[in-house]
Amino acid sequence: MLWTIIGLLVLFWIIGMVFNIAGGLIHILLVAAVIVFLFNLFKNKAAR
Repeated sequence: MLWTIIGLLVLFWIIGMVFNIAGGLIHILLVAAVIVFLFNLFKNKAAR
């Protein structure tokens, strides 16, 4: 489920960059994707 969210955030970021939507605020999507990825990474390490 988290990988789907990461993929969608990155996809929306790419679309935002291509069509120049929201200016600099579009980078928040990329930051959110990285945060979700790190959360998933640390959650999996803690479960081991």
